[in-house]
Amino acid sequence: MEVKLLAYTRDADAICAAAGKSCYSEKPASELINDESPEKVLNRIVGMGHHSVIEHASFTFSVEGVSRSLTHQLVRHRIASFSQQSQRYVSLDEPTYVVPDTIEADPEAKEVFEETMERIWSVYRELREKFPAEDARYVLPNACTTNITITMNARELLHFFSLRCCNRAQWEIRDMADRMLALCEEVSPTIFRDGGPPCVRGPCPEGKLSCGKPRKKSRSSSNP
Repeated sequence: MEVKLLAYTRDADAICAAAGKSCYSEKPASELINDESPEKVLNRIVGMGHHSVIEHASFTFSVEGVSRSLTHQLVRHRIASFSQQSQRYVSLDEPTYVVPDTIEADPEAKEVFEETMERIWSVYRELREKFPAEDARYVLPNACTTNITITMNARELLHFFSLRCCNRAQWEIRDMADRMLALCEEVSPTIFRDGGPPCVRGPCPEGKLSCGKPRKKSRSSSNP
């Protein structure tokens, strides 16, 4: 898996803070940027529940080499934009797939898994010779790798991290979410200071379904 931050709103903390202050000021946002600590402003405004101000920040990621199983979960986050590698137009003649760690650790299971993948791709290639790729692809598995471009605003990203950085999230999408959060923390430490699952901010809301293993706050969360 590769996760890269392709583009993002520069000075997102300052811009969102200025946008928030402009709601309570006679001055426009252009005159309020950096006149006060963005961290102080955002803590006050977002702390009041006014999360719309951080929608002014946008982040675009390139995610490479993940499974279709992951992207089936990912696209359920509807307040986002996605562009995914097409199985209709891209040749997938060579087997490329994700092997879960649990299967990787079991030699016998891994052998069966890999033999099955090889057989699937053999059938896929045979079908490609007779039928359009858009029909041959029906035999491909959830493990098949894909590339996807993701764009979300900061508010939706925080919601996404709250769900997908949780220990109860599926392992592959959790790995991706953790990497995305780390990249966001680097460029926008104030907005994403408390990013991650609910347990980094307080009690777990899962109740009896809680994993019982609260995660530590991100490194930016401990910044003064």
